[in-house]
Amino acid sequence: MSLSIAKTKSNRAPRILFYSHDTFGLGHLRRSRALAAAMTQADPSASALILTGSPIAGRFTFPRRVDHVRLPGVTKRADGSYAARTIGMGIDEVTELRSGLIQTAVQQFDPDVLIVDKEPTGFRGELLPTLKHMENDSGTKLILGLRDVLDEPEVLAAEWARKEAIAATERFYHEIWVYGLRSIYDPTKGLPLSPAAQSRIHWTGYLRRDLGPISEPPEQPYILITPGGGGDGKAMVNLVLSAYEQDPKLSPRAVLVYGPFLSGELREEFETRVAALNGRVTAVGFESQIETFFAGAAGVVCMGGYNTFCEVLSFDKRAVIVPRTTPRLEQWIRASRAEDLGLVKMLDETRDGLTPASMIQAIRNLPHQDLPSQTIQDGLLDGLDYVTDRIDTLLGREQERATG
Repeated sequence: MSLSIAKTKSNRAPRILFYSHDTFGLGHLRRSRALAAAMTQADPSASALILTGSPIAGRFTFPRRVDHVRLPGVTKRADGSYAARTIGMGIDEVTELRSGLIQTAVQQFDPDVLIVDKEPTGFRGELLPTLKHMENDSGTKLILGLRDVLDEPEVLAAEWARKEAIAATERFYHEIWVYGLRSIYDPTKGLPLSPAAQSRIHWTGYLRRDLGPISEPPEQPYILITPGGGGDGKAMVNLVLSAYEQDPKLSPRAVLVYGPFLSGELREEFETRVAALNGRVTAVGFESQIETFFAGAAGVVCMGGYNTFCEVLSFDKRAVIVPRTTPRLEQWIRASRAEDLGLVKMLDETRDGLTPASMIQAIRNLPHQDLPSQTIQDGLLDGLDYVTDRIDTLLGREQERATG
């Protein structure tokens, strides 16, 4: 690192850059947004910039001193291949364009810390040119952030080998942050990380969600039905609607948040069924402040994504998780471990059957479940506090804050 770069960075307010590849769903962007909000709140002089491929990034509000740059979107086809979401470019061309935009953003923003969500080399390796440049002359601390569960160990090991992710993790990253607890699940299990890389792992705890400013919640009592982003929520939404259709006495009423990625055709079909239930189920499309809906809910029926699970714990809600099992087992692993610990109940296709009868029973049992707070363990929701402390340490500001 050159002396001029070191001097420039030491004499200015901290800058934190997030990379969030976002080819599907909302998980990566929402996690990066929560982290950025916590870090800029902890240090009012800090700024954060999120690089995201999410097509709906602009529909979110961002805290003060947090902004985002939208990378050209890509989408996954049914056969597993990728294509540009909107612009008329081949996938190689759009990846090269995204890679160039990332490099430019890094050079201009000149971050003190770069936090990469989940993909060590980025989408199709698009981060590698930037990582190589930063390795040689930057002074930026590079962090790889991993959610609590990635996939089955054998599947994950094969995926990381194919993407050369192990080599990138070993070579480029100063620290690895796991947004969970090792006592619940180790997402790196099965990965051939060296002892040196393993020593750089920090188990932060889950990322607590704060309520912040909220609007008026829907009329209570209600249970919240959320399939997260909604792109793979068809089966769960259908199951809940079928439960209310088949049991006219099922209560309380349900508030359904479809998510922005539920297809228009499906939504039309669901809207017709919702209307026929005469107010026993009401629905909205996308809610950027879904925390409001969590806060007022008597219980939650949801899929098993990371952010939704954090919200269930943060707002201390009785929950039934209906995890997806394709294309990866991440949600099932998370829900299974959480059920073992008494934090939630899971509706498992093999064990319980995904039928209207099993959903009716699950909703009827919700009031009798323990609250997560009755079994929660120390440190479980300490993730945001942990990472803001780490940022202070990495920037050499912990002493400065202690004496300030």
